[in-house]
Amino acid sequence: MDLSPSKPQAIHASASALQVALAGMAALAAAMGIGRFAFTPLLPMMLHDGVVDIPAGSALAAANYVGYLAGALLFMALPWLARRAPRLVPGNAALARGGLVATALFTALLALPVPGVWPALRLLAGVASALVFLGTANWCMARLARLGQPALGGLIFCGPGLGIVVTGLPVGAMVAAGWSAAAGWATFAILAALLAALAWPVLRGGDAPAAGATDAGAAAVPAPSSTPERALLATAYGLAGLGYIVTATFLPVIARGALAPGSVWPDLFWPMFGAGVALGAFLSTRISSARDRRLLLAAAYLLQAMAIGLSLAVPNRFGFALGSLLLGLPFTAITFFALQEARHQWPRAAAGFTGLLTALYGLGQIAGPPMAAALLARAPSAAQGFDQALGVALAALVLGSAAYAFMAWRWRR
Repeated sequence: MDLSPSKPQAIHASASALQVALAGMAALAAAMGIGRFAFTPLLPMMLHDGVVDIPAGSALAAANYVGYLAGALLFMALPWLARRAPRLVPGNAALARGGLVATALFTALLALPVPGVWPALRLLAGVASALVFLGTANWCMARLARLGQPALGGLIFCGPGLGIVVTGLPVGAMVAAGWSAAAGWATFAILAALLAALAWPVLRGGDAPAAGATDAGAAAVPAPSSTPERALLATAYGLAGLGYIVTATFLPVIARGALAPGSVWPDLFWPMFGAGVALGAFLSTRISSARDRRLLLAAAYLLQAMAIGLSLAVPNRFGFALGSLLLGLPFTAITFFALQEARHQWPRAAAGFTGLLTALYGLGQIAGPPMAAALLARAPSAAQGFDQALGVALAALVLGSAAYAFMAWRWRR
């Protein structure tokens, strides 16, 4: 379908905008739901197969987060490189397409019985995930703004949640059928390739400016907000990476340790988290653009903190189920709101600023698994170690929420 803005009919523009949003959804389902988060439901299978232990699993998780940080830093550098060698720097759509191919490839290679290269593969998968995420988000949001449908951007961020659901739900059946973790990785690689094929025809073309961003209109672009406000936004967003990562990485392991042996519930909590992610992203499209994104972010952080607190206070199937759903609801909505706020605070440097936010988010994620492993090593029991790690995550989210509330009070609009 032609994605150019030359079609004046509203019905054609609406259809094109929906196609863009759905393509972005498929791309993020592959890169995030599989490339990054398929590791969580497969980790218990890898532990059962004896191919990793908890420290090795933490190292694999950390390698992926280091790769995600490296990808975000690379994306930050692209505008600088483009000014010096424009022909060598791909556009956002090309970055997304290349990252999708890499995601399917690296996922497939994890099925091979060569644990010595798994850390490198998880690191490269993290790089690919960051490039797909940032390339897709920036390309789709700019395209949707050009088509006059910016609110549909929330649909893009349903992708990670849907990817988590379609990878989390089959794991119980895989375990019941006696599958190995390697077979799970191979299956998810095929799924990543299919999702990439769905997004491929739409993710093409140059990076279109938003409507009215002509040379004459460029002078009307708002001036950037103050440096302290931008710094606080970036720091608070980084806290979200630490705030969710312990639960997102170790949820199935924590649940298996707390519930009765043989319970089917641990296999369901991760898909519940994914369903919450998709639902929250969809609901974010219904929120008026007039709302202060900083206050929405503050509320979203508190909701995630409450979800972690529920898992700590009620460590049974009810607490884990409701906590998983509530943790997921604001997960990608936080990203959607933060990217909107970043584009508002620094319109001319949107790509570079979103890269900075993602890099700091990546730093928070990197700190999570080693922190959890260190607490586990010192705690009298695994349950106490996980409780301590979850307590740190909860505190980080409360601090981030307070930072956004302060921003809304200090820099009023």
